[in-house]
Amino acid sequence: MAVTILYVDDEPINLMLFEQWFNKKYNVHTAESGYRGLEVLQQQPGIKVIISDMRMPGMSGLEFIRKAKDTYAGIIFYILTGFEITREIEESLKNGLISGYFQKPFNMMEIDQAITDKLKI
Repeated sequence: MAVTILYVDDEPINLMLFEQWFNKKYNVHTAESGYRGLEVLQQQPGIKVIISDMRMPGMSGLEFIRKAKDTYAGIIFYILTGFEITREIEESLKNGLISGYFQKPFNMMEIDQAITDKLKI
C-alpha cells in the first residue's frame, strides 16, 4: 500500500508539479493553505508525511506544522522554502518539530530520497 503524503503550498503550479511527480509512487493529497491542510488531515486518516511551504498567506508553514503536530504527532513533517534558512527553521529542526527542510526550486529526487530514508521504504 502506498504511503500517503500531504503537500501544502499556496502556489497552484507547485501543487500540480508535486502531485504529477509523486503520484506514481505515493498517495498524494494537496492543500493550497495551512487551513485547508488541517481540513485534509481531518478528512484523510493515514497521512504519514507532510511537506509544507514556509511562506504562505494567513498561516506560515511552521504555524501549520505546529497546529498539525499537536493533533497528529506521528506524522513526519518537512518545510520547503524559497528563501534562506531562518533561525526559526533551524530551531524547528533542532527541537524536532520538522525532520528536515528543502529549498525551492525543489529537487524531486532529494525529497523522494528523504521520505524513503525516513520511512525505510
